Amino acid sequence: MNDNITKPAIREIIDDYAKDIERNKQRGAKPSKEVIYFRNWAVNNEEQEVWEVPTEFLRFRKENGRIKSDVLSYEKNHGTLSEVSEDAQHVIRKFLQEKDPEKNKELVNSIKHTGQRNAAIITTDGFLINGNRRKMALERLLEETEDEKYRWMKVVILPGKGDPRGAPPTRKEIQQIENRYQLQSLGISEYYKFDKAITMRDNARVGMSLKEQLKDDPNYANLSEKELNREVKKHEEEYIAPLNCIERYLSELGREGLYETISTGISDREGRWQAFLDYSKHVRKKLDDAYQREKIGVDEDETGEIEEIAFKIIRKRDFPNMPKVHKIMRDLPKWVAYPEAKKELKKLLDIDLSLPEDECFGEDGNEYDERKKDNLWGAKYASTLIKHVKNAQRIVEHEKEKETPITLMEAAIKKLEHDNMDLTTIDIFKHYKEVREKLVKIQNLAGDLESEWYELKKNVNKPKNKFGKA
Repeated sequence: MNDNITKPAIREIIDDYAKDIERNKQRGAKPSKEVIYFRNWAVNNEEQEVWEVPTEFLRFRKENGRIKSDVLSYEKNHGTLSEVSEDAQHVIRKFLQEKDPEKNKELVNSIKHTGQRNAAIITTDGFLINGNRRKMALERLLEETEDEKYRWMKVVILPGKGDPRGAPPTRKEIQQIENRYQLQSLGISEYYKFDKAITMRDNARVGMSLKEQLKDDPNYANLSEKELNREVKKHEEEYIAPLNCIERYLSELGREGLYETISTGISDREGRWQAFLDYSKHVRKKLDDAYQREKIGVDEDETGEIEEIAFKIIRKRDFPNMPKVHKIMRDLPKWVAYPEAKKELKKLLDIDLSLPEDECFGEDGNEYDERKKDNLWGAKYASTLIKHVKNAQRIVEHEKEKETPITLMEAAIKKLEHDNMDLTTIDIFKHYKEVREKLVKIQNLAGDLESEWYELKKNVNKPKNKFGKA
């Protein structure tokens, strides 16, 4: 039997760090007690001691969901970040500083004017589970004011070895705490959606399914099973599905794990998260559905080509005098539905998604970073990309201008009279209800149009009065 499956993964405690916390913690915090969301403490209203600990003995956690994409990208490029090293702590601090500068500034001002209102949560050896940004804010205030009150941070310390309150937390329990305090909408700084998606996926990998994560959230805890399943599906579409698309895109470029090339945060002007979200919801979802594929005229063996086209458009990112890329993703299925526009877009398949190796290095012999490569690739193929995407858009707009009520009805009749409209090919037991609903809808729509046309004809034939009114 695999213990990794049957037992929660244990988080090892660093004894020397735990001794530092024990020696340097002190009473005096107000309030002196606080209830936190850990195990059944909140349910049983079990108040925990609030201590004051010097910030120098507290350490950032690289598993902080707020900076997931940054940490994973860094480790892909530079190797594993060891949280015990000062260099790693400096790197993590930099990520936190750059993630959402405006929110960080607001937090500094809040602590400066009203103090630290809620206790942070730390492991017994001083790693912050909730409170990373507060440590950063206190350190900044101490540096700016030299006021000793900013040297101390209010914390609740989780159980350590031999603690009468229980065993030390497992890795899953630590993720549960972060899920409750950070990912849930509790009025605090929202996670950037990209990092939230990665965190949700990683939580599932340590045994916390997406459904379990939502059930743990007070915003969803009281939903019925049907409502909860609906929310799970919604979160899969909003977070997990676009992340899966990103993984495929990075794999195509040989960039597995380099999430920083997608986006570094909500203020990243070069970010592509929204484009992948719209691609996932408006394109990939249709490509994965046989009925929707048929509706937009895409064969199953064309789905890979359509995804490649979309990835190239997303990589280029900027198309002059056209909508933003994420809006192009919303329109892409409509464009593909027009054969001539699809033919124009397929010309993008001739472009190599990768930049030639000899163009990946500067004059100094150093390899460019991946974002620089994106810019170089976009510049290299700009004229071809822009030309074919704009041509596809023009074709669709021109065809739409030609679509009158009469041509649309003729097209509908042709579809209904198509040789493939053979009901005997449908599994009647599997699709009876679905086909019945569609036939009724066709009948109702035809009836509505006929009634509308009859009313128009009747009004036209009405005798006019002397003022020219019917």
